Amino acid sequence: MTRRPIALTTAVVLLAEAVGVVLLHGVLAAVLGGQRMSLAGLDPDAMITGTWVMGGVFGAYLALCGAVLLRVAVRGVPPGRWARILLVTCALTHAVLGAVVVGLVGWGAFAWMMVVMGLVVLTLVAYAPVEPGVAGGPMTPGGPVGGEGGGPGAREEGVQPV
Repeated sequence: MTRRPIALTTAVVLLAEAVGVVLLHGVLAAVLGGQRMSLAGLDPDAMITGTWVMGGVFGAYLALCGAVLLRVAVRGVPPGRWARILLVTCALTHAVLGAVVVGLVGWGAFAWMMVVMGLVVLTLVAYAPVEPGVAGGPMTPGGPVGGEGGGPGAREEGVQPV
């Protein structure tokens, strides 16, 4: 299947993006330190510290998302509930940042953010949980159409409904 290469590609992209985000925030902190200017009365040292902290937190978040996807790719097992929630927040973060960077940086940055968002969403869709009856055709209360029981409405012998 193509699920594992998609998850592996997405994991590598997110891990590389995590390193890039930390480096970008390091450059921003160096520029802030070199100028030693305050913005609306803020202490320059507080702005430098805040830039480093934000870079570290956002880099760790992206690295965590990449590690989850790497685990999914290596094991070939769909992500669990909390991992899926983490990956959905990662896709939403890229969508919102894409909308912001289009005005600040340009269309190239927007395209990159949308590619990463698309990879995360593609991985989530590729590892989507399969519901009974979707792959096997239409279901009836007694089981699959034209088949014997086993569907959601089937009851086992000797088991009382709760």
